[in-house]
Amino acid sequence: MNMKKILFLLAAALLCVSCEDFLDTENLTKKDTTNFPKSATDAEQMISGIYSTLNTAISNTDRNYYFVSELASDDRFGGGGENDKSMQASDKLMNSEPDMYNSFWSARYKGINRANMSLETLDNCEVDAATLNKYKGESHYLRAFFYHELAEMFGEVPLLLTTVAMNIPRTNIDLIYGQIAYDLKQAITLLPATKYNTVESGHATKWAAEALMARVFLFYTGFYGKADMPLGDGTGEANAGSITKQEVISWIDDCVANSGHGLINDFRRIWAYSNQYTAPDYDYVKDLADAGNTWVVDGTGNQEHVFVIKCSKMADWGTISGYANLYVLFSGMRGENGTEKTFPFGVGWGGGPVTPNLWEDWVKAEPNDMRREASIVNVTTDYPEYKWGSDSQVEDAGYWTKKFTPIRAYDSDGTLMNTFASLQWNIPSDDYQLGHAQDHPVIRFADVLLMQSELKGDAEGLNKVRARAGLPAKAYSLDALKNERRFELAFEGRRWADIRRWGDAPAALAKQQGVSIKNRGVDDVMRAFGGGYAKRYEETKGFFPLAKSELDLSEGVLEQNAGWGISNAEYPGW
Repeated sequence: MNMKKILFLLAAALLCVSCEDFLDTENLTKKDTTNFPKSATDAEQMISGIYSTLNTAISNTDRNYYFVSELASDDRFGGGGENDKSMQASDKLMNSEPDMYNSFWSARYKGINRANMSLETLDNCEVDAATLNKYKGESHYLRAFFYHELAEMFGEVPLLLTTVAMNIPRTNIDLIYGQIAYDLKQAITLLPATKYNTVESGHATKWAAEALMARVFLFYTGFYGKADMPLGDGTGEANAGSITKQEVISWIDDCVANSGHGLINDFRRIWAYSNQYTAPDYDYVKDLADAGNTWVVDGTGNQEHVFVIKCSKMADWGTISGYANLYVLFSGMRGENGTEKTFPFGVGWGGGPVTPNLWEDWVKAEPNDMRREASIVNVTTDYPEYKWGSDSQVEDAGYWTKKFTPIRAYDSDGTLMNTFASLQWNIPSDDYQLGHAQDHPVIRFADVLLMQSELKGDAEGLNKVRARAGLPAKAYSLDALKNERRFELAFEGRRWADIRRWGDAPAALAKQQGVSIKNRGVDDVMRAFGGGYAKRYEETKGFFPLAKSELDLSEGVLEQNAGWGISNAEYPGW
């Protein structure tokens, strides 16, 4: 097929340099590769088109890898109402419908296609050399990011590095990780070595690429039992060498030393419940309000954000609805909760209730750790008027995340707003579903420090994280590192990958069976659906199913993952 005739249609709403710019729109449907891209504006729009697909990780929330990995981990149940089978199924490594994850699969391949187009055509654009390298670096980073998520979620997937339409089978996993490593190494080389706050929030940096390289390396070498990670030759057809642990250490050390990133002084200030409008009325963080030391608002001033997904301040139910932070909506308390009796936590859809195992393990391991209360709502002690079983809530043990949940605030007239964002950014709409506009952190500097400690086998980074929480220093051990990652990064999408790469998943997941819960307000216990958590992990190795529609479209070229399409895989519901 002639490359000049391949149409490349950008999204109607393109994410641009800042959060507000992300909402700028232009009719680009008459542009194709015969006339686009050429100008500097074209190049910027093309890069923005890649970023626009990122937001799917926090919209269609119960179907994307970020939330699915949270539900599948040992720290959260599926939850929701009795009819929210998709969330409950993901928790149990089961299926509730044949195309359950197709929207996420499609969005990630859309992003990959746009990155491929960018790398194929950027040289045609009238931009200076430094800007060209920056755009190429961002394109390589984003393509690596998309394949990293697909590979962790589905294992071997088709590796497409061209915009030419092809129907190809799954690619060998070593070639996939070789390509991810190649793209990240290109990003590290091409992106400028300037401090993080010289780059607009939400855009990839050299430091984000170094951090993602460490994340990918740790998963690949741990899960697949390898010492090094393959390094591709850029074609996707062969590997030209390898990435060693020492190379990854040099990159993570560079990120720590030279990025300008650091830890925010108070752990509570990372999370939106400490914002300036909520904090004065929320006793837990009132001291921050009194000291004028509240939430570090999203943007370049947040030194802990290494890479974030930008969210819309103007979302609606039309073309840009996907750009609100719907992840917090899914994780909110359900039904009659979310009122003044659970202030400042607002109403949501009841997804991802926290398991009591996490709370209890945390108390046992670190009884004086302030991060437990900073991260988890315990309704038994915090909200005695909490309504159990509201709106048919299931799998509820009385614990909810504080990090990602609807946050309310009182306005100057004493009216309780559905979301603090209405006040923070002067948003006209106070919609309880679409009003959540805070950016979503994907890589936090605390994670960088913990990866540095794990890679180097020393406690320096680990103890910096502990010191911020007011905890004494510890000698390095893998067990200490595992606990620190579990507690510091709770609900941030990494626990699932961690227990898989450490080989801890079967035993950790099995501990959820028999745990006391309430279904529709009635006492119950978590049952052994599909033979139980450990059995389903053994059958699937933690990989999720490809959509039936994708298998059908491939006409037999794609094969389903192991453990799916059997009776144990179908979730019957409560």
